[in-house]
Amino acid sequence: MHRRTFLATLPAAALSASAMAQDGSPDGWQPGAERFLRPDVHAGDRPVGASFASRSAVYGMSGAAGTAQPLATMAGIDILKRGGSAVDAAIAINACLGFLEPTSSGIGGDCFVMLWDPSAGKVMGLAGSGGSPRGLSLETVRSRAKNGVLPALGAVTVSVPGAVDAWWMLHQRYGKLKWAELFEPAIHLAEQGAPVPDIIAYYIRHNLTAFTRAGSGVEETDNAMRTYGLSGQGPAAGGVFRNPDLARTYRMIAQGGRDAYYVGPIARTIDAYFKRIGGWLSKEDLAAHHGEWVEPHMTDYRGVGVHALGANTQGIATLQMLNMLERFDLEKAGFQSPLSIHLQVEAKRLAYEDRARYYADPRFSKVPVEWLVSKEYAAERAKLIRPDRILTPVHPGQAPSHGDTTYFSAADKDGMMISMIQSNFRGMGSGLVADGLGFMFQDRGQLFSMRDGHPNLYAPGKRPFQTIIPGFATKGGKPWMSFGVMGGDMQPQGQTQIIVNRRDYGLEIQSAGDSPRWHHEGSSQSMGEDSPGLPANGLLRLESGVPDQTKAALADLGWTIGSPDGGFGRYECVEHRMDGKDRVYAAASEMRADGCALAY
Repeated sequence: MHRRTFLATLPAAALSASAMAQDGSPDGWQPGAERFLRPDVHAGDRPVGASFASRSAVYGMSGAAGTAQPLATMAGIDILKRGGSAVDAAIAINACLGFLEPTSSGIGGDCFVMLWDPSAGKVMGLAGSGGSPRGLSLETVRSRAKNGVLPALGAVTVSVPGAVDAWWMLHQRYGKLKWAELFEPAIHLAEQGAPVPDIIAYYIRHNLTAFTRAGSGVEETDNAMRTYGLSGQGPAAGGVFRNPDLARTYRMIAQGGRDAYYVGPIARTIDAYFKRIGGWLSKEDLAAHHGEWVEPHMTDYRGVGVHALGANTQGIATLQMLNMLERFDLEKAGFQSPLSIHLQVEAKRLAYEDRARYYADPRFSKVPVEWLVSKEYAAERAKLIRPDRILTPVHPGQAPSHGDTTYFSAADKDGMMISMIQSNFRGMGSGLVADGLGFMFQDRGQLFSMRDGHPNLYAPGKRPFQTIIPGFATKGGKPWMSFGVMGGDMQPQGQTQIIVNRRDYGLEIQSAGDSPRWHHEGSSQSMGEDSPGLPANGLLRLESGVPDQTKAALADLGWTIGSPDGGFGRYECVEHRMDGKDRVYAAASEMRADGCALAY
C-alpha cells in the first residue's frame, strides 16, 4: 500500500553544495558555490507524490536501464533494442562508464553482480574480485604501511582487476549479441569524445591533484596526466574529453575476448609497466585470475526477500541491519523521525562491528556467515538497542566456535534483471595508468588489515575486503527490485534506507532514493577506511532535508551531528511489476549524481 499521509507536511530537501558543480566559468556551477547556498530555498512543488521527490520514475514494458551517466544509459537502451539481453546491456554500460565516469569505474577494477535468471527462477550471484600480487609479501606491505594502514595510492595497493573476466563470464552464460558488439558504443564515445558532466569533471580534477601532490606515493603520474589531464588540470564541465588509448584497449578486448586482457597483449603491457615502476602486479597474477559464480544470501524483511553477496564483500551487513530492524515497528516510529533514524543507526553500528571483525576472503578464513545473517543472532543483537539512549561501547558478537564505485541496473523483455556494481575503490584508483592502455588500476588492496590474526590480514594472492555490493529484492519468489547505493561504507546503510523507505514507509522507487539520507561514520575497522579523531559514538551526518526537529532531537539524545558532505551514496533502481498479464518496468535514478534512468 502506498502511504502518503505524511508526505505533504514534510519539509522539502534544501539545495546542497554536493549537488552543484562547475567548469570554472563566471556563469558555471561549482560544488560549494556560496551564492547558491540558500537554506530558505527548497525544491519546487510537485502535484503528486512526495514533497521531496525530484522527478517521477520512468516506465516501460520492453526494457529499462539506470546509470550514473545519461550517455551510458542511452547505450544500454540501444543494446536492449538491438535484441540484447540485460547482461549485454550491462556490459555495454560498464564499458561506456569506464570512459565516461573514470572517477568511479573502469577495467582496472573489480565487479560484482546479482541478477534474476528467469529460466532458473532465482537470483544468481557473480564475484569478480581479484587477489593481491603473489610476489608481494606481507613484510613488504607492512613496510609501506603507516600507523597500521596501507597508503591510499600507489602500486602496493593494486590488486588484480576482475571486471573484464566478470563481463566474459556473464556473456558466456547470458549474452545474446556478439561479444564485439557490446564494445561498439564505448569505442565510439572514446574515439569521438563526449562532454564531461559537472560532478564527474569536478572529481577528475580533484583526483589528479591528489595524484600529483608531493608525497602522494604514486610511482608514476605522467600516464595519468596524459590520459585525463588535458591542459594539465583535468576536463572542464561540459568540455569534450577523448580517450583514444582506451578505445584501442577496448578493440583488443572486443576482438580477443577476456584472454586479450589476462594472457594476451594487455597482460604483457601491464606486466612490463609494473616492472618498470617497481610494482608487483604481473602477467602471472593476471593469468591465474578467474571470477566465481556464488549463491547469494537472503533474508526475509517483512515479506520482502532481500539478497546479498557474501564472498569478501560487506553485502551481508545489509541483511544484518534489516534483521535487527525487523524487531522494531519503524512504521509506527514515523518517517524521518528521531526514533526511526536512531534505531537504524544503532543497527548499523552493531552490524559494522561484525563487519570489522569477521568479513574477509572465505578462501583464506572461515567466515561465520550463516550465523551472522540468522534471525536468532539478530534477535540477540537487537536487545542491545535502546530507543532512549546510545549503546556505548559497541562490540562485535561472539561467533560460535564451530564456525568512489558506480552502480547500474538493466532489465530486458524476457524478464531478466541485472544489478551490477563496479569500482576502482577510492575515486579513480591508485593513480597508475599502464603505458598506452587508457585506464587506471584500482587501489582496493588498501582495505587489507595489518593486524595479526585478523581474517582480512594481507596475504599474497588473497582478495581484500570489498565495499562494493549490488542489491536485489524479491517478493513472493518473484523479482521486485534490482537496486544499489554506491559509495564505500555508505552502501549497506544506503541499501537499508531504500528497503525501509519502500517497505515501512511506502515510498515509490524514485522518492525512496530522493528521501533525505543519514550516514554514520566511525565504526570499528582495521583497514584503509578508518576515520581517526571521531567522537566515541561516531559522527552522524544528516542531509539538509532531514527535518530540523529530528536533527535537534538526535543531538539531544547524544549523537554528534555532522554537516552534509556529499557522501550519501548514489542510487539506481529498476522495479518489476505485473499489470494483469503485462510486465511493466519502473526505473529510478539518483538526483545526487549526473545520471538518469530510461525505459521503453
